[in-house]
Amino acid sequence: MLRASVFGVSDGLVSNLALVMGVAGGSLEAQTVVLAGWAGLLAGACSMAAGEYVSMQTQREMLERELRIERDHIERFPRDEEEELAALLAESGLDAEDAQRMAAQIHRRQEHAIHFHAQLELGINPGGLGSPLRASLSSFVCFAGGALIPLLPWILVERALPTSIAVSAAALLAVGALATRVTHVRPWWGATRQLLVGAVSASVTYAVGVLIGRAAL
Repeated sequence: MLRASVFGVSDGLVSNLALVMGVAGGSLEAQTVVLAGWAGLLAGACSMAAGEYVSMQTQREMLERELRIERDHIERFPRDEEEELAALLAESGLDAEDAQRMAAQIHRRQEHAIHFHAQLELGINPGGLGSPLRASLSSFVCFAGGALIPLLPWILVERALPTSIAVSAAALLAVGALATRVTHVRPWWGATRQLLVGAVSASVTYAVGVLIGRAAL
């Protein structure tokens, strides 16, 4: 959920800032910019939500399949699976005899056995597969929230272009710093990197918009 939220805001902010700046470069008419901004917000949010849902649902189905296979193996070959778990526990640092006793204790209940095999053998947390629907909704809301930031000045103030740039720059810094909670890099570097990415994207699309706008005159 945190990953989907942070990256949803980041994608919405950068992509709609680039779109708004590109249209603004070609036409400073606020109505045109607002229309393009709303279109970019809705299209991007729907695309992000759909992509997040399909991606996470596919991943969840794959992991559930692995768990079903593991369950089937434990039901059909309980002794072999118990020995395999004992070996995994011994590799984790337990004494061989302690590993055997613990594996036997765990295999007394099938659900416990599945949980330990999933964790140690497959690297899966059966209770932490995540919700595709919640991640999808989170992506939609966060993308829309990020995309709204560069658009709002064009709706609310007269000097929309400089205000949109200033507000978006501040938001880029904040989002970049927040993203470091997921990426675990230094906040100042995350903020600077996000600002640079947004600035380059907006500059390129603005320049293209200016060129297209002049060519159309």
